[in-house]
Amino acid sequence: MCQKGVNTEQMRLMISQAGDAISMAQQWLERIHHMADHADLTESSKHVAQASVMLGEARARLETASNDLENRDENPNASVELV
Repeated sequence: MCQKGVNTEQMRLMISQAGDAISMAQQWLERIHHMADHADLTESSKHVAQASVMLGEARARLETASNDLENRDENPNASVELV
């Protein structure tokens, strides 16, 4: 837990859960993309593929945020106090 009362382990868990939800949405978009592609719906397929890529980028940013929190745990300015 950091000085401001935020439980960083809980925050990492929440980020992980958001990443899992995005992962599931990305899998659905990939399926939709392939269906549209096989049906020769080129424009729709292209837009769905782009959305899937953006979700992949969002997952990467969430992973970076989680890693930043993990590294913050070693911050000497952080303190834990019993309440």
